[in-house]
Amino acid sequence: MTQPLLIIAAGGTGGHMFPAQALAEAMLGLGWRVKLSTDARGARYTGAFPEAVEIEVMSSATFARGGVLAKLAVPFRIAGGTFSAALKMLRDKPSVVVGFGGYPSIPALAAATLLKRPRAIHEQNGVLGRVNEIFAKRVHAIACGTWPTELPEGVEGHDIGNPVRAAILDRAGAPYIPPGDYPMSILVMGGSQGARILSDIVPAALATLPESSRRHIRVSHQARPEDEARVVEFYESAGIDATVQPFFSDVPERMAEAQLVITRAGASTVADLSVIGRPSILIPLAAAIRDEQTANARGLVDAGAAILIPEKRLDPTSLAEQIQTILETPEGATQMSIAALSTGKPDATMRLVALVEGLAEQNTAATTA
Repeated sequence: MTQPLLIIAAGGTGGHMFPAQALAEAMLGLGWRVKLSTDARGARYTGAFPEAVEIEVMSSATFARGGVLAKLAVPFRIAGGTFSAALKMLRDKPSVVVGFGGYPSIPALAAATLLKRPRAIHEQNGVLGRVNEIFAKRVHAIACGTWPTELPEGVEGHDIGNPVRAAILDRAGAPYIPPGDYPMSILVMGGSQGARILSDIVPAALATLPESSRRHIRVSHQARPEDEARVVEFYESAGIDATVQPFFSDVPERMAEAQLVITRAGASTVADLSVIGRPSILIPLAAAIRDEQTANARGLVDAGAAILIPEKRLDPTSLAEQIQTILETPEGATQMSIAALSTGKPDATMRLVALVEGLAEQNTAATTA
């Protein structure tokens, strides 16, 4: 008997790729074959995927980028990618196809729809992304990472949670060391789109903290490559010990060591915070068309695990006040850590695995009946 095949369709950002990676790791462990269907942009995030995952780079495109000629070519590129994906599926039939959003997932999901293969989508945010919205009524199941998720009328979702990578699960519930009169770690992350304003505001806010707090701070700051040099220079001029990089490959370790995390409210980041259990200050991305990051943050904020600052209200003074409150209130920071854990779904990956296996079993039963 041949191994069942799962095709994962994802791409574009780490927010799509991290939960896709978590599912890939779990399904391989259960004896499935796994293929990842993505585009050239998404392929840049595949370095941490298990080697056993076969990477298929498909042609896709979005109307959101490029000039007039590029936009005119979008339907043809998507059609070409869909045709290529369909041919591959005819040769090697997937038991299930799961899309994680982003325009690179279109070809595989469209091909699976045409070929009537079992299919599902996983939506990380509290609001459906554009691609997942297109397929919401064309799939057999919708797994929701943030609950509740706004869905089209008549469409039912499954409260799954956002799968986190094995490296995050390894640090689930890691003991929290509250702020005190010793080195304190602050992790600053802006995501692929929202790092600039954090590079503008966070260093300035930290520089205004009282010397009694500032001298203990150790900062890990994720900055865009074009901002890296000036952020490093600012921290040095303020006498703050900081490591500044465009990307941290060891985020799980840095988050587990942090007394405070200052970040955007991307779905994967929120999930990581809730599984490891860390106090946070969340600044939702204002440019998000559906304001999905505010929806993502709701669970942590309502639980008392995070402080939300709308981007339009973000300035060094207001941010410094919130940072100081957390760092100077160890008991409160500890309670925030405990509250974060109360919102976590460390079993989200296995919930999604169960959904995938259920779709495969239903299809097998239907074809043998």
